[in-house]
Amino acid sequence: MIKIEEVTYKTFGRCLSMTNGKIQLFATLDFGPRIIRFAKEGGENFMLEDGDFSINQQKDAALFVEKFGKDAGVFYNYGGHRLWTSPEALPRTYYPDNEPVSYTFEDGFLTLTPPPQKWTQQQLEIKIVMSETENKVDVYHKITNIGAWPQKFAPWALTVLAPGGIEIIPMPDRPTRLLHNRKIALWDYAKMNDPRVTWGDKYIILTQDPTAATPFKFGIDSQHGWAAYFNNGDALIKKFDVLPDAEYPDDGMNFESYNCGAFIEMESIGEYKVIEPDEAIIHHESWELVPDMPYPGNDEGAIATAMAPYVD
Repeated sequence: MIKIEEVTYKTFGRCLSMTNGKIQLFATLDFGPRIIRFAKEGGENFMLEDGDFSINQQKDAALFVEKFGKDAGVFYNYGGHRLWTSPEALPRTYYPDNEPVSYTFEDGFLTLTPPPQKWTQQQLEIKIVMSETENKVDVYHKITNIGAWPQKFAPWALTVLAPGGIEIIPMPDRPTRLLHNRKIALWDYAKMNDPRVTWGDKYIILTQDPTAATPFKFGIDSQHGWAAYFNNGDALIKKFDVLPDAEYPDDGMNFESYNCGAFIEMESIGEYKVIEPDEAIIHHESWELVPDMPYPGNDEGAIATAMAPYVD
């Protein structure tokens, strides 16, 4: 049975706790929404917690005041899982989400709804369904165009993870013979020889290093629709919908990962398309927390064996 209750969580204020007795999820209500905690009951949090709100990703306060008004504040990372729109643009993507969030819980669906974004004319919404018996949740990210004109964007689901772990992302293996079968994008600050990344044959492996002084980001046109993060002896497997014929932003990227000294992000991206007025787009992820699953090492055979029970 799923148990829902309002709690006060650390410095994050009011949060909604959701648990099935095996796993626990906290969603913020005073801002966001952020899924600020996802863990086995009583276990280590997979999510980054920016409890002192020090990670302000945009320092240009004057621009935020100009666009959103002095009462909106600026965008804070906060940690946890959030919903954005892609392609990334300032200030559109960084719309401050510092206002209270409303919620409903009906027929097993927890719906988190922040106030509408007046400047972007978008209404964001996150729905969460937790399994009653397994360590799994489904997360539905919905964005509605509440403006008078069509808008083109993609839903962008970012999971900001606690430091100290290792991420694996499977390489595409489409049989394309004489044509290329994968795309990889690198941001201008990313170095191909960064020691945190291992470019394997079947997997890309990213190590989060809390001492790292520079960030690293890459994107890929994921074929298999999953990535995994190993930390504190457990694993988080994030699966996401892949539409083979869809257009995706950033030259066709449907999965991206940002790695810095404070955290690592697993970012899945939905279809990049025109959304008509009053139309919505939904992007689906599923998460599975596998307890007592340490990182199997960099041997690709060992990785494949470890992941086989959980992914297609």
